[in-house]
Amino acid sequence: MEILLNDFIESLKSYGYSSHTIRNYSIDLNQFISFIKNRGKGIENITHIDIRDFIGERLKERNSKTSIARKLSSIRSFFDFLVEKKVLESNPSEVISTPKLDKKLPSFLSEKEAINLLGEGKNLVEKRDFCIIELLYSSGLRVSELVSLNWEDLNLKNRVIKVKGKGKKERIVPFGSYAERRLRDWFRLRFEINKGNIDEKPLFINMRGKRLTERSVERIVGRYGIELIGKRITPHSLRHSFATHLLMRGADLRTIQELLGHESLETTQRYTHLNIKELKEIYQRTHPRSNLDFEGKSSE
Repeated sequence: MEILLNDFIESLKSYGYSSHTIRNYSIDLNQFISFIKNRGKGIENITHIDIRDFIGERLKERNSKTSIARKLSSIRSFFDFLVEKKVLESNPSEVISTPKLDKKLPSFLSEKEAINLLGEGKNLVEKRDFCIIELLYSSGLRVSELVSLNWEDLNLKNRVIKVKGKGKKERIVPFGSYAERRLRDWFRLRFEINKGNIDEKPLFINMRGKRLTERSVERIVGRYGIELIGKRITPHSLRHSFATHLLMRGADLRTIQELLGHESLETTQRYTHLNIKELKEIYQRTHPRSNLDFEGKSSE
């Protein structure tokens, strides 16, 4: 089974899945394979009952609904791969229902918090870090997309990036003048790293001159969130903020969908929730029938 799993993981890499996603698939499927081996079964003998029992064990361990749904998705994808490769005739996970997930509003920064997060930087490392944060907020990129960028993907003159997203699908994403200024500075400053002995291809590099990892960017964003606005944030928080602030200022969902690289408009809608206070303030300010005076007449 391990050989089949390795083949599956390699196929995910070839399709351009992020390292974070691949790591989760690997963890989930290794756990499932261990469970099946303890039952003394091979891949060809697995039934929907085995999968149901595996999920039942996770429920007993009090795994969250999100975690269980992810594990089931991993198992389904693995069996789809085995059917496609003609290892199996059918996918035994098809009859297993996914647990209904609680819908949560995505977290995002206020415009003031976003501005407070974008300092100038006193040294080389800080200037690089603020350049990363500026570009994430300015473009709405996924962290996996950011760390895979090369200088050749940027057009600084026209302020656009050629991004390779999920499934290796390319899209063009604009960025602002503030990000352009920081990127031009970073282009020059990076040669001060490691006495100029650097990999010149990646857009962002570490202090050893090598491409930054997703985990490094997550640590960078998290640290400045705590230090500058007192919040635990992630690169995805900046992506949420990018989408939400565009919506608040009048951008339509279809445009935001294209910028974020979503296949489904429904996915985009999850990123664009305004909080209740802001919705009420916008309503009070803009709707002609929102306010009444004491005589029951419109205040307009």
